[in-house]
Amino acid sequence: MITHLNLAVTAAKQAGKVILEYYKADYEIRDKSYHNPVTTADHAANDSINKTLTEARPEFGWFSEETADSPERLDKEFVWIVDPLDGTKEFIEGVPNFVVSIALVKNEEPVVGVLYNPVTEELFTAEKGKGAFLNGESIYCAAKNNIEEMVILNSRSETRRGLWNAYKNTFGELRPIGSVAYKLGITAAGNVDVFASLRPKNEWDICAGHCIISEAGGVLIDLNGKPVKYNQRKTLITPGLVAGHPEAVEKTLKTLTIE
Repeated sequence: MITHLNLAVTAAKQAGKVILEYYKADYEIRDKSYHNPVTTADHAANDSINKTLTEARPEFGWFSEETADSPERLDKEFVWIVDPLDGTKEFIEGVPNFVVSIALVKNEEPVVGVLYNPVTEELFTAEKGKGAFLNGESIYCAAKNNIEEMVILNSRSETRRGLWNAYKNTFGELRPIGSVAYKLGITAAGNVDVFASLRPKNEWDICAGHCIISEAGGVLIDLNGKPVKYNQRKTLITPGLVAGHPEAVEKTLKTLTIE
């Protein structure tokens, strides 16, 4: 039988092909809520992933951004947590900062994480206890000694709203890019020091990335310093998040909470 990780990789790559059929082409866009768009590509990718995963593992629970939630998942030992297209705004703009995000949770903890960028063909993978990888090569979180030298990946929308203005001279660089999940993958690969968000995120935004961060030697915690659990009834993680190398996370958290 195909492993959980390989099944998730297969589903992510198939969804990536679906997404590329719509990328920079014609598709429908509508708003689920204010500044929260969804496209035909989101739904098509979701259908593809759902078919692949649920046919292979019908006993597992399912929780996706683009599927109506069902409380049945709360009683499952294993649950797929999916964002079929994380970074929809970037997808719409033609900016290749979006990924397919697939996680498998066991007893509230992510045990498999897959992020796939179909444009750049970056494939981030992790399985609990087996390390994290980018296109088959081992990756590890990294951190500079001084916070004044650290590169922080943050949100484009939070930056536009001025939420990071107070920290412009605190870190080495504040680098806003799209897709929460993609930022977690980049951080796990050691290309930057920390990912941080000052606003709440949903489980599907971060679950796969959390697994990859953890297996890359990092941590992900909320801005209160608490660990994050998954397959919860309340799926919004508040008040915000920070992830990366443990030392970098500790220094960043102290900085972000001094107000």
